[in-house]
Amino acid sequence: MEALKQGSDVLFVLLGAILVLAMHSGFAFLELGTVRKKNQVNALVKILVDFSVSAVVYFLVGYSVAYGTSFLVGADQLVARNGYELVKFFFLLTFAAAIPAIISGGIAERARFGPQLIATAVIVGLVYPLFEGVTWNQRFGIQGWIKGLTGAEFHDFAGSIVVHAIGGWLALPAVVLLGARSNRYRKDGAISAHPPSNIPFLALGAWVLTVGWFGFNVMSAQAIDKISGLVAVNSLMAMAGGTLAATLLGRNDPGFVHNGPLAGLVAVCAGSDLMHPLGALAVGGAAGVIFVGMFTLTQNRWKIDDVLGVWPLHGLCGLWGGIAAGIFGSPALGGLGGVSFWAQAIGSLLGVGWALLCGFALYGLLKVAMGLRLSPEEEHEGADLAIHKIGSTPEREVNW
Repeated sequence: MEALKQGSDVLFVLLGAILVLAMHSGFAFLELGTVRKKNQVNALVKILVDFSVSAVVYFLVGYSVAYGTSFLVGADQLVARNGYELVKFFFLLTFAAAIPAIISGGIAERARFGPQLIATAVIVGLVYPLFEGVTWNQRFGIQGWIKGLTGAEFHDFAGSIVVHAIGGWLALPAVVLLGARSNRYRKDGAISAHPPSNIPFLALGAWVLTVGWFGFNVMSAQAIDKISGLVAVNSLMAMAGGTLAATLLGRNDPGFVHNGPLAGLVAVCAGSDLMHPLGALAVGGAAGVIFVGMFTLTQNRWKIDDVLGVWPLHGLCGLWGGIAAGIFGSPALGGLGGVSFWAQAIGSLLGVGWALLCGFALYGLLKVAMGLRLSPEEEHEGADLAIHKIGSTPEREVNW
């Protein structure tokens, strides 16, 4: 029976890893559909290469930083317990690699390829695993300190803060230091729209992310006997809440409509194992409002050229999700309890502060040492031709 349990857990986590791996194609198509046609190839290439860099760095360094487990041992030791530690690494790698995928959307259309790959290696090898280890592996005694202050540990079941807020708040310094796309904000005060190139691809990316998210959330249990139907239904309700709120507030704009479910899912990750489904619906709905409102504000008022709106979507909705777990996870609002509002606030703000500090330090250093941005000529030509020497429809372009 123990062997059967071990084998089932390996299969369970492996299926979760595959579902979340598929989400990275969602990141790629969401970015492809949002950027202009001359940057579509770059969107696809960045996500795949960033994932590959993440895989190598997380295997060699990052997983050990977070969990103290090294894979630099014999294969006979790696296959102990049917290789459970290996598939757990695969599953958690897909979370870690989501960080550079999130950042990619914010800095699209004007960022150089090489410096971002270096940033990916540092983030996945060190920045992300340090906070991951604090939250999910009791590293450095910070969870004990939070529990001593508030009576409960910081709770983040599937990564509203650990993954999404960290990614979004790392992206903000990168976007600010990089500057807006050429001609996005004109001297006369006019704002150039830079509209999406392909709404169907944008929608495809959103759908792939939405479907894969049920692996992201439900399989965060990491063992088949801990699987929870509550997590699945809470994810579903938050997705619906985010979609409906974004549709209403965004006045049927397809970009808002298809990012709405993602906002809801980002927010519900932290407390998806604690909330009542109606609480999850409220959390998702609020996240949809946050995304639409803050995307509009940052783009039009503050003139922060965050191309895919990753700071509002992942940074702010993730922060809301971390705090919301302490509100809607309480028994007073139908939750299971065992969580504290103040613990959630402290843990969430620690994550945000860590990401901001590391983001400004890392991207500031890269900007001084190497430069972050394409030249004006390269940006005008487009990242596809400037970096990859080919456009998204080469045969049509040759014929033309």
